[in-house]
Amino acid sequence: QLSGITLAARGVAEIEVTFDINANSILNVSAVEKSTANKNKITITNDKGRLSKEEIECMIADAEKYKNEDEIRRDCNEAKRSLESYCFNIQATINDQKLAEKMNGYDMKKMIDAIGNTLKWLEIHDLVEKEEFEYQLKEVDRICSPIMHKLDSDKGGRTRKPGKP
Repeated sequence: QLSGITLAARGVAEIEVTFDINANSILNVSAVEKSTANKNKITITNDKGRLSKEEIECMIADAEKYKNEDEIRRDCNEAKRSLESYCFNIQATINDQKLAEKMNGYDMKKMIDAIGNTLKWLEIHDLVEKEEFEYQLKEVDRICSPIMHKLDSDKGGRTRKPGKP
């Protein structure tokens, strides 16, 4: 409650009120009565629904505790995305009519089968270790890369290349 400000009839007193909210959601209200230069201020905090210092420290400790697990999961997700991206890039190459015409039927089938099998594997093995995703990427690349290089050589080196492992 602001106090110490002279009471006056409505419209007679001139009071300048300033509101300031800081980064911690603390509201500072100050009032100055212009005729007497009488000042007063109040600070309003909202402690309801906020975390205590102990709760915040506990959350920070938990974050540190699980940091290593989070990094492992992130690396695993990156390996999975690399495998998916490689497969989708090869699929786009196969679906490119101009490039598909340059491939022989055997190579086309070999790549379609490799990509199809890898995408099916991905559907079933969503939560595997990073190394398993990397192994699958090497295997599909072992099949597709020579065909892509051959296609690239036949085209004079102008075809787009899918992501490398």
